[in-house]
Amino acid sequence: MSKTVVVYHSGYGHTKVVAEAVARGAEAALIAIDANGDIAEADWEALDAADAIVFGTPTYMGNVSWQFKKFADATSKIWYTRGWQDKVFGGFTNSASPSGDKQVALIALQTLASQHGGIWVSLGQLPSNTKAATNLDPNTLGGSVGLLTRSPADASVEEVPQGDLQTAEHYGKRVADIASKLR
Repeated sequence: MSKTVVVYHSGYGHTKVVAEAVARGAEAALIAIDANGDIAEADWEALDAADAIVFGTPTYMGNVSWQFKKFADATSKIWYTRGWQDKVFGGFTNSASPSGDKQVALIALQTLASQHGGIWVSLGQLPSNTKAATNLDPNTLGGSVGLLTRSPADASVEEVPQGDLQTAEHYGKRVADIASKLR
């Protein structure tokens, strides 16, 4: 079994719920980026020891949250020493709108992983894109680069669509399985 860590920022709790689902699927540890964009020293050690890292962030104003960006910028010394070279990476983002420019945030996560010399894991799941599809179906947002989820602006954290959470668990398992194969 690979060691997987999900590191995420959540502004209102919805992204946290998605992170927990990804972690369930991957049997991963969770690291929350705090409201100031920081994580503890022990969290950095866990990331360094991980075989796989999954990044998670809400999409705000068409990109990652500033807290996640601060975390990403703080990885520059690791980047310089190639500390995360050849790790397996994945990523997810959540916003209120079906699109909400989530793809931009997801590509930012993929780029961060690539800068670290990482191996990116796609979602690997067909979309549920028929007229009959509902929020109970997997991948209704049609992601492929990584996991896309939606939490309407007036939805509580208990109302993250079940299909998105099912897709999140699937993605977490996929990332961990690929990391195990590459170990």
